Amino acid sequence: MLDARKQNTHTLRTPDWFKTATRWTQLTFVEDDPEKYDPAFWINVFKRTKSNAVCLSAGGYIAYYPSDVPYHYVSKYLGDKDIFGALVDAARKLDMHVMARVDPHAIHDDAAKAHPEWVMINADGTPRRHWAYPDVWVTNAYGDYNSLFMPEVVKEIVRKYDIDAVFANRWQGHGVDYSEDSARRFKDMSGHALPVKPDAEDPAWQAWVQWRRRVLTDMIAQWDDAVKAIRPHASFIPNMGGASLMEFDLSVIARHCPFLVVDHQGRKGLELGWSAGRNGKRIRATFPDRPVVLITSIGPEEEYRWKDAVTSGEEMQLWINDGTAHGLYAWFTKFNGVVPDKRWVEPVADAFGLQAAVEPVLESMKPTAEIAVIDPSTTLRHWAPEERHSAEKHDLGLYHALVEARLPFELLSDQVLTEENLDRFKLIILANASCLSDAQNAAIRAYVDRGGSVIASYETSLRDEFGKRRADFGLADVLGAKYVSGPRGIVKNTYVALSGDHPINRDFDDAERIMGGTRLIHAEPSADAKTPFLYIPDFPDLPMEEVYPREEPKGAAVIARETGKGGRTVYIPWNIGEIFWEVFAVDHARLIANAVHWALGKTPRVTVKGKGVIDLALRENGEGLALSLFNLTNPMMMKGPIRDNYPLAAQTVSVEIPEGRSVAKAWLVVADRAASFSFGNGRAQVEVPGIDRLEVLHITWK
Repeated sequence: MLDARKQNTHTLRTPDWFKTATRWTQLTFVEDDPEKYDPAFWINVFKRTKSNAVCLSAGGYIAYYPSDVPYHYVSKYLGDKDIFGALVDAARKLDMHVMARVDPHAIHDDAAKAHPEWVMINADGTPRRHWAYPDVWVTNAYGDYNSLFMPEVVKEIVRKYDIDAVFANRWQGHGVDYSEDSARRFKDMSGHALPVKPDAEDPAWQAWVQWRRRVLTDMIAQWDDAVKAIRPHASFIPNMGGASLMEFDLSVIARHCPFLVVDHQGRKGLELGWSAGRNGKRIRATFPDRPVVLITSIGPEEEYRWKDAVTSGEEMQLWINDGTAHGLYAWFTKFNGVVPDKRWVEPVADAFGLQAAVEPVLESMKPTAEIAVIDPSTTLRHWAPEERHSAEKHDLGLYHALVEARLPFELLSDQVLTEENLDRFKLIILANASCLSDAQNAAIRAYVDRGGSVIASYETSLRDEFGKRRADFGLADVLGAKYVSGPRGIVKNTYVALSGDHPINRDFDDAERIMGGTRLIHAEPSADAKTPFLYIPDFPDLPMEEVYPREEPKGAAVIARETGKGGRTVYIPWNIGEIFWEVFAVDHARLIANAVHWALGKTPRVTVKGKGVIDLALRENGEGLALSLFNLTNPMMMKGPIRDNYPLAAQTVSVEIPEGRSVAKAWLVVADRAASFSFGNGRAQVEVPGIDRLEVLHITWK
């Protein structure tokens, strides 16, 4: 059995402590826990799950220790206890790393009356009651509450307790604060009045996004400095969503956050299991070498908020271990220390055991891939967080198509398009990076000049970084496409026709045309480009007797060209990613896969053949590589919660052998045994006999 204590002892209370904090238990107390919860149960959970780190509720909205900070509300059930301090001591006796959780998003009446400036103000000028619990008030995240009051709470916790970090939940605010203080500070910086609503076209909204970014990044630095002044090895760790890095100054994150915590606790509605791993890729898109921890809930993640419920074991394990496959550290969270339903304990212990089994191999390697999907932060930050999911459909569709095609890939943020970052990949994909600056376009153009390949779709590069429409695509020369008009739509009943003989339109069997998009751009191809698909001009979808095309295909629906520099480009001038995400049409998946294979210009470095849906992740070092194969095949793949997991039959992995090397060993890490392999055409073929949930194929070179 793996001993977490042996793993941790060399990093305890050192600046590198977080590097061995790989399996986290989080207990979020509720107010009556001091009287009702059983600490012995939780200490046993630490042991059963092999957790080597713990995150415990300390203070903020409610303190679970005796606090001396004025207006820091202490649980009315605490009495003479200190349940936070007691569990800190218990965890330290197990040689666990410890993080204190604070939640600054709400306050009680006494604080609100004494300090009305701490309360968020609605657009109509009224103080904001909490939307779920109207007895308390929502705090203003951009003012004195977070810059004066909460630092005192943080310093008290760090002084009194043996901890490694302070973790903040719901610290980023809840929309625009319309207080006089925020209005004045915002106008002093931007010259604008506060925006009335989220609107990407409104200069005031764009200015507010930038102002909020500055205020919150300053807060990260302030809180971290306060922690380090007392415990130099410790840090302030802000809770984040998968897209949060686009909202902050990256230099502040780089300086103050040694690792990053992603709060995307489970599947919601139409959300696929690979979303867990995508969270890690989104962080690596900006900080490829920084550890990422994924928070997973034991309950469902639906709008109806069953926060004290338990979902299926398979659902929990899928979410945790898809994160494992992509190198995320495991973290489960339980709300409420009282446990009326213990069905989550064994699945979490199993998932954490699987995490522990593969860590020794994965931790020595770095993520690698031939393909990168560009994370379009410059575009997405124009959208309000609550509306951003609509803009992300383009990227989600491309993401799923690559998973179905069994192609390992990473994400790369458009904020870090350096030569070094781009040249890690043979192909980059811009699903709908509509907003790109001249500098970003120049970086992509230089990448293509160095032999890189590009796939782009829809409005990519049609707008500058501020959202202003250009007269032509910023990457027109790269893509071999001149903007004419559009986009137009939503258009129904549209089709694209196969044109000529090109690898991008192969394997559609007897089809002469396939479904098109719903938002279309008219673009003229350059003289050196091919058009494997053409638009079929619109025709009615009713009455049924009128449903037939009136004109022959015309207008480029796919533009493909060889750059002459060793690479290839493909431009699809319609919303293929978005519509694939909405419809999941197999022909769209095939078109995307064909485009990727053609643009790569070679057999992918790693291929996997067999039945089922597998999420792949590739890591390597100088001694070999590790291919994680995560089984997504289940009877309810497109909608959680999952009821069951379908184990997969044998898979055949083919790996390109580096020049001058040969295979020393192929090892199945989870099965803990050697795998058989053979050679041919400069590649190694390895048989993976079956996959339950996760297998990691570790190949070492000689």
